[in-house]
Formats: sequence, structure tokens, C-alpha cells
Amino acid sequence: MGGTGVAVAHPATANSANPAMLAAKHHDWKNDYGMIIPSINARLADDEDVVDQVDAIQDDIDRYDNLISSGASAQEIEAAAGELHDKLEALDGDVMRADVGAGFSFAVPNDTLSVGIFSDATMRAGVKGNVADTDLAQLEAVSNGNQAGTQLDGNLDSSGRALASAVIEAGISFGRSFDVGMENPVQFGVTPKYVQLRTYQYTAVVNDFEEDDSDEGDYETTKSGFNMDLGAAYSFGEDRQWRAGLAIKNVIPMELDSKYDTTKGEREQTLKLNPMVTAGIAQTTEYYVVTAEAELTKREAFGYGDDTQWISVGAELDAWRYAQLRVGARHNIASNDDGNGVDEDTQLTAGIGLMAFGARLDVGGMVSGDEVGGSVELGVAF
Repeated sequence: MGGTGVAVAHPATANSANPAMLAAKHHDWKNDYGMIIPSINARLADDEDVVDQVDAIQDDIDRYDNLISSGASAQEIEAAAGELHDKLEALDGDVMRADVGAGFSFAVPNDTLSVGIFSDATMRAGVKGNVADTDLAQLEAVSNGNQAGTQLDGNLDSSGRALASAVIEAGISFGRSFDVGMENPVQFGVTPKYVQLRTYQYTAVVNDFEEDDSDEGDYETTKSGFNMDLGAAYSFGEDRQWRAGLAIKNVIPMELDSKYDTTKGEREQTLKLNPMVTAGIAQTTEYYVVTAEAELTKREAFGYGDDTQWISVGAELDAWRYAQLRVGARHNIASNDDGNGVDEDTQLTAGIGLMAFGARLDVGGMVSGDEVGGSVELGVAF
């Protein structure tokens, strides 16, 4: 549903969307104990097959050096230099990025005090090609017959750079409904949580680059601390079919700087976990849900992507509780005139839900100009 949830989350998903929704009134079949084990999602942007490009370039470098060491003809060396030049040129600035997330949640709605516990982890990793003009000039000179070929291993400046970040959370949520003199009660929620931030930055010349090395401790920084999410919800309308929601995630700002090596052309990258405020509204009936929400604050990018500030819409059609069809869309309104990699623009989503004997399966997909993604969630209600 376009990533929405502030005004429509059921108890088991309220931990991560809006803790106030733990105490909100839902349909009878959504008001009981709820559990999600597990929730898994992934997104990939790699139109240029960056990792495959690097592997092919490494093979071509080995072939080129072997031609020189074996005394191959000038024509063979020139042809190999031309092919390698073109592949390096094509790699320059190309980006591959992957996002992976996983989590679980357990919720106990209650008329007095609703409680939930959860844990989740999200990771973003990207690889970018940085090609040196000196390497291109050398290979062009060889391919044109203006310079004799020499061994490239150990004499290249072009590189691949991996940037990665991770946010790991675990917490407990509380939600309660209050009569504050309004026509309908208002729900408030709070989620104290433990948060760990992690960053990685790894750069190596293109013929020695191995993407798996980006998880080694020499390139890693970590930071941990306590944080908090807050939420509110209010239902209105003749049948309370309308609901407004507000969530503030990460009330306490947190930052973590990456390691960097200026001799490799790296610069310090900062992972920022700033307060995120999201407002939403939804209409819920027996057979459908429609919702819209907007992020009122901007999320600064880490690594190869744009800053984001999403406005989202979503809808769900319900077939007698046993099946749900969901669609959604969201658009990034943050200004990104100097994008650093993957464009964050408009994303379209769709999914289905199946429910039987208290067990629930949700499957979703996402597509945008640069990315594709999917998610699966298993849950039970009892």
C-alpha cells in the first residue's frame, strides 16, 4: 500500500508504523493478539550490472597482462587494450545498490494498556565504479599504437567503492486510549527502543576489488544508544470510519561517521538518524481501506542515493477477511539536484494477503524507474 501505515496499521505492524495504533479500534478479526515471524523485504537497483562489469574487467586485465608476458603480437595487445578501455569507460559512475530488511513483531491489544515487542534490521549496500582518466588515456594510447603495452596489475588507479549502512532496532511499544473531552477517544503510543548503527566503506583498485571484503572490521564503524518513537491516532465520522494518525520516529537524533582513507579518494560519510514526522489519514470500511500520508521531514541519504521525503497513497480491497488485494504509490518530494547514484522518484506497489484459521501470508512487490523489490510476511492472530 505504498509504504503507508501511520493511520491503518493493525496491532502487529503498529510497533514499526505508529505505536498508537496498538490501542485503536480495528475490525474484530484484527483486534486480537498478533504476531509476525518473520517479515522479510529486499530491493535492488542494478541496471548496469556493476558487479558483473567489475568481474569482466578483472578477467580482461588478466588476459591483457598475459598477452604482454607471453610476447603476443602488437595487434593482439592493441585490440585487448581497446576492449578494456571501453569496458572501463562504461563502468565510470555506474552504481549497484541493494536494500534488505528483516524483523518480527508481537502485539497484545488491551482495553487498558496495549503492549507490543519487536525487533528489525535494515541494511543498504552499494557499489560504484570510479574510473581514472589516466588509466583511460594509457589504454587509448596503447590501442592506437602510440605506446607500448605494459603490465597493468599494480599500476591502475581506477577503483570500485562499496558503501553500506545498517540500522538495527529492538523495543517495546505501549498504546492506550484516552478520553480527553472530545467526541471520540484519542490513542497515544510510545516505543522505547535500543538502536545500533553500523557503517562500512571499502575501496580497492578495480583489479583487486572484492565486494565481500566490505564487511571486514577494518572498514566498519558502530554506535549504539536508546531512542524513542511516539504516535497518536484519532477516529472520527458517523461510524468512526475515518482515522487520522501522526508518528514521530527516532525522537533523539543519532549520527555515525564512517571510516575513510583519503589516499583512496574516500571521504567521510555520515549516517544520520534524525526525527521523522509522518502524518496520515485513512477511511476504513468492511470491504475496503483507502489511505494517504506524507512525511513532514526529510531523510538524508547515506551512500549512493537521494534524500527522501515521501508522499504516499494506498488502497486495500477485502474479500470477507480471507483475501486482500493491495495497491499503492509514493513519490519523493525532496530536492535532489545533484544525485549521487540511484534516483529516488516514484514507486508503485502491489500485493496480496491471504488469511485462514488465524494464519496470515502477505506478499508484495515494488517497481520504480531504477529499482525492483519484494516482501513477504508471515503472521498469526489468536
